[in-house]
Amino acid sequence: MEIILVNIALIGSVFLGGLFVTYLNKSNNEQIIKLTLAFSGGFLLSIGFIHFIPELYEHIEIEIGVYILLGFLIQLILEFFSGGIEHGHVHLHKDAKIPIGLIIALSIHSILEGIPLGSQFSGVEIATSHHHHHDEDQTLLLGILFHRLPVAIALMTLLITSGVNRAKSWLILAFFACTTSVGLITGFYYGNMASTFDFNIILAIVVGMFLHISTTIIFETSENHKFNFIKLLAIFAGCALAFFMH
Repeated sequence: MEIILVNIALIGSVFLGGLFVTYLNKSNNEQIIKLTLAFSGGFLLSIGFIHFIPELYEHIEIEIGVYILLGFLIQLILEFFSGGIEHGHVHLHKDAKIPIGLIIALSIHSILEGIPLGSQFSGVEIATSHHHHHDEDQTLLLGILFHRLPVAIALMTLLITSGVNRAKSWLILAFFACTTSVGLITGFYYGNMASTFDFNIILAIVVGMFLHISTTIIFETSENHKFNFIKLLAIFAGCALAFFMH
């Protein structure tokens, strides 16, 4: 039952972003994206340093840092194709075509981050499973949810800006909404066959991806190299939430 609720939350966060763009004030979309990304950037960075990296190094004997670095580099490659939509970049103009590479890159990212999330429901012990408090086991889910909402807003804004009709826009958004669930289900079913070692490597890669996204978000939330005070508060709020969840 819990895995069904998680799937609903993952899909719902994307559709919430789409509804925001479709029915609310579109003139403020860019500021909303920046604020929500600033919050998610602070949260992702904090859970990486406070939660996942210490747990991975404490319980795993392999060179986990290599896989964290690999995740960082993988995200760098993915953003070459996605155009940086993961941290709020919306570059297309009216009547421009949606690059298929953007959708593929977003999908790969979403599937990868869903795999270690799904493994937590399979009975496989990964680094995040060693905690004693149930709330701490939800940090990965919250990190994904906090990030998917602004990305969904950015994606829907991009689709509308490029002149894609509403039905097709929602179809593309629905496809994106299901991608993390694909990773979640893969992690859940594969968990009974794979070793703990496999999932911690994937988790380390996801942490590296989070580190790239979060640092890029934080450094790009400034205007003229000066942090807007509200955005700065949003970043600290994300950091604070991750700290109090530890």
